[in-house]
Amino acid sequence: MSEHNASVVINAPTEQVFSLFSHFNDFPKFMSYVKEVTYVDSVTSHWVASVVGDHDWTAVNENWIEGEQIGWRSISGLVNHGVVRFENLGSSQTRVNVAIHVTPPAGVLGQLVETLGAGRLFETKLQEDLTNFANLVNSSPPGALDPHSSVYIFHADSAAAQGKTTAAQDATLEDDDIEALSENEAPRINSR
Repeated sequence: MSEHNASVVINAPTEQVFSLFSHFNDFPKFMSYVKEVTYVDSVTSHWVASVVGDHDWTAVNENWIEGEQIGWRSISGLVNHGVVRFENLGSSQTRVNVAIHVTPPAGVLGQLVETLGAGRLFETKLQEDLTNFANLVNSSPPGALDPHSSVYIFHADSAAAQGKTTAAQDATLEDDDIEALSENEAPRINSR
């Protein structure tokens, strides 16, 4: 299993940054390698990403602390788990720390590919995309930090901007799945 980390400081209150980041199906709007995030139910999501090949997995939320931490683990597909921590720095600043643990597919061959550079490529892309998110939030107009009207979160190098999203993701861009869930069902905590 390989660990990958990224961190960024965002000029916005922690509550707003957490709210935006927990709106997973916006990820293809600012991440270059995430092609799909669709909701299965209030704690389960399906992901498709393209870093050294296409990979998909279904993840369940766990170790979720409202306003402070988002955790997950895959339950099928690419084996991974991780945590995103949101640290209030005061003065309307938030540090976002991401730690992702991935078991490379294909056993020993996958670990060799990871060692020979795939891991560094993934970590570089993760940092770039986290920085894209920070830049978009930092440059958003006042009052625009609402995950249900996050049209401003759209980076030119994102999977969505490059036309690399899946048909399922495209449907969420037109009709946001999270709005179909009631406020009580919005993706939150799985206490496992």
